[in-house]
Amino acid sequence: MRWLSVSNTVLLIICLMYLILYVDRVNISTAAPLIKADLNLSNTQLGLAFSAFAYPYALFQLIGGYFGDRFGARLTLFVSGLIVCAATAATGAVGGLASLFAARLVLGIGEGATFPTATRAMAAWVPERSWGFAQGITHSSARIGNAVTPPLIALLVGLVSWRGAFVVLALLSLIWVVVWLWNFRDIPAAPPLTAEELARLPTRSRGSATTPVPWLKLFRRMLPVTAVDFCYGWTLWLFLSWIPSFFYQNYQQNLMQSAFYSAGIFLAGVIGDTLGGVVSDQILHRTGDRTKARRNVIVAGMLGGFLFLIPVMLVHDVNVAAISLAAAFFSVELVVAPIWAVPMDIAPKYSGSASGMMNFGFGVAGIISPFVFGYLIDRTGSWTLPFAGSICLLLLGAGLAFRMHPDRPFDVGP
Repeated sequence: MRWLSVSNTVLLIICLMYLILYVDRVNISTAAPLIKADLNLSNTQLGLAFSAFAYPYALFQLIGGYFGDRFGARLTLFVSGLIVCAATAATGAVGGLASLFAARLVLGIGEGATFPTATRAMAAWVPERSWGFAQGITHSSARIGNAVTPPLIALLVGLVSWRGAFVVLALLSLIWVVVWLWNFRDIPAAPPLTAEELARLPTRSRGSATTPVPWLKLFRRMLPVTAVDFCYGWTLWLFLSWIPSFFYQNYQQNLMQSAFYSAGIFLAGVIGDTLGGVVSDQILHRTGDRTKARRNVIVAGMLGGFLFLIPVMLVHDVNVAAISLAAAFFSVELVVAPIWAVPMDIAPKYSGSASGMMNFGFGVAGIISPFVFGYLIDRTGSWTLPFAGSICLLLLGAGLAFRMHPDRPFDVGP
C-alpha cells in the first residue's frame, strides 16, 4: 500500500519529470553527428551549441529556485514544462548554428527552474528521513533518461529523421505537463492525505509562499556547496554532451553502436544515483550525523571518478574505455543524492532557493565544460586529453566537500 500513497504518487510524477527533462536535455548529444553534418558545424561550434543550454540554465537556478519558493512548485513547473516543450520542438526546425544556439538557450530557461523547484516540492511532500532516497531515485530517473535517449533517438531518427525526433519528444513532454497540473498541490493537506500520512511529512519545510527569502545571507551560506557542485558538474556535462560522439568519432563506431556503449555507461549512473541516496540515508539513520551521511559519500564518489577516468586516458581500447567510463560515471553519480540533500538539510524552508544556489555551480560548469572539451579536440586532435580537466576537478571537489557543513542549519538571524 505504501507505493499507492499520495506522497509517493507525487514522488513518482517528479521522477517522470526528471526522466523526460534529461531526454530533452541530452537528445542533442546522440543526434550530434547528424546535426553536425547537416548544419556543417565544427566540433568547437557543436560544443558552443551544447553550452548554450547552460547559460540561462545557470541563471535560472537562482531565479527559478526563488520562483519555486515564492509562487509554489505547481505553477512554476507548469510554466517551465511548457517552455521545455516549445524549445524541444523548435530544435527540430533549426537551420544553422544561430537557431540551434537559440533553441538550446530557450530550453535552458525552461529547465533551469525545474530541479530547485522539484526539491522544494519534495521537501514538503517527502518524509525527512527519506530525503536522500528521494533525491537519489529522482536523479536515477534522470540517468534512466540518459540511458534510454541514445537508442531512443537512434530509433526515432530511423523512423522520422532527427528533426522529427525532437517533435515527438516535445509531445511526450506536454503529456507530463498536463499530468502535473492535474495532480499536484503546493501544500500537503488532508484530504487527499490521510492524517497518518500528513503526520509523517516534515513541518519545518512548509514555509508560506509569501515568506521572504533571505537571499544574500543564504547565498553566502551555500557557496561551498556551489563550489563542490561545480566540480561534479564539470564531469557530468562532459558525459552528457560528448560520450556518444566520443565512441562515434574516437573509436569509429556507428550511430547504433555508439548509442549502445553510451546507454551502458548511463545505466551505471542509474545504479550510482540510487545507491548514493540509500547509503547516505542509512548512514544518517545509523549515526544521526549529517556530515558523515552527506560529505563522506560525496568524497568517496569523487575520488572513485578520479581513479576510474585515468585508464580512459592511458589505454586506447573501446571496451576498456567503456568499462572505465561506466565505473567512473557510477562513482561520480554517488555524489548526486547527498549533494542535493544538503540544501534540504541546511535550509528546508528555503530549499528551492538553496538548491538553486547550489546548482548554479552545475550550470556554470555546463557553460564551460562542453565548449572546452570540443575546443581541445579541435586543437589537439585528442579525444582523451580533455578528460584531464575532469580528473583534476574531481580531486578538488573532494577537498572542498569538507567545507559544506550540512550539520549546521541555516539561521536567518536578525
